[in-house]
Amino acid sequence: MSKLKKIGVHLGTSGGTWMAVNRAVEAGANTFQIFSSSPRQWKAADVKPEDAAKMRDLRAEFGIGPVSIHASYLINLCSQTESVRVNGIAGFRGEVERALALGAEYLVLHPGSWKGLTRDEGLRLAAQSIEKAIDGLAWQGKDFKILIENTAGAEFSLGGSLEQVAELVATLEACAPVGVCLDTCHMHVAGYDIVTAEGYADTMKLVGETVGFEAVRVWHCNDAKAAMGSKLDRHEHIGEGTIGAEAFRKLLHDARFDHCAFIAETPVDNPGDEARNVGVLRTLAAG
Repeated sequence: MSKLKKIGVHLGTSGGTWMAVNRAVEAGANTFQIFSSSPRQWKAADVKPEDAAKMRDLRAEFGIGPVSIHASYLINLCSQTESVRVNGIAGFRGEVERALALGAEYLVLHPGSWKGLTRDEGLRLAAQSIEKAIDGLAWQGKDFKILIENTAGAEFSLGGSLEQVAELVATLEACAPVGVCLDTCHMHVAGYDIVTAEGYADTMKLVGETVGFEAVRVWHCNDAKAAMGSKLDRHEHIGEGTIGAEAFRKLLHDARFDHCAFIAETPVDNPGDEARNVGVLRTLAAG
């Protein structure tokens, strides 16, 4: 019997971070993603030890994992403005501290915008900022990785190409526990064809040649509202957007990603939408 795919969804944490485990179970998920604090505010509370203990216990009880945390949208580690980078480094350090306290396996990061700089300067600043943020933290020996996420290809957004993601990961490998998170919507609107059979094959060949299949730990499974190459990051329910269900079926059956978690960040327009999108992914993975 084949191993059950790790399929989940981004979930809320109202009532305590550990409540996300219960919500995952209710949604039919065996993996999930959360924010460890408000993604649009700098101020963040420390993780309560009792919350972390509850999360560990519930995860063990229901066999839920890996857990991914998405870093705050405010963090820009390659900004040309030093004060923005300083805030970003402090904010990202807090993200790593909370991820480690909660026992999360992954922390997903958008590196930021290098507007006003060259791409190489932006990449260098991002790597330096991440190294500063984790300096002195006890991540060694733990099942934890910072995942660099590809972005939607907007101008100056670091990670808009697979080559940029690969270069940042390669720069960081000597000093940080790094891997890759790939987002289907971001790939599609950045101009990578994952819809046609030939395009899917070519794009995945490029994934292998740049970031490498093993480095990819999480796929953000999001359909897209916008057209391929539009650079507009607008997520849609699985199978209802411009990507379509068959691309997700191919991805879920792609043996090169058997080790990955597949996590939807789809809209919540109505109660039960989390479970509905998990269900669609489960159906596509089964058939």
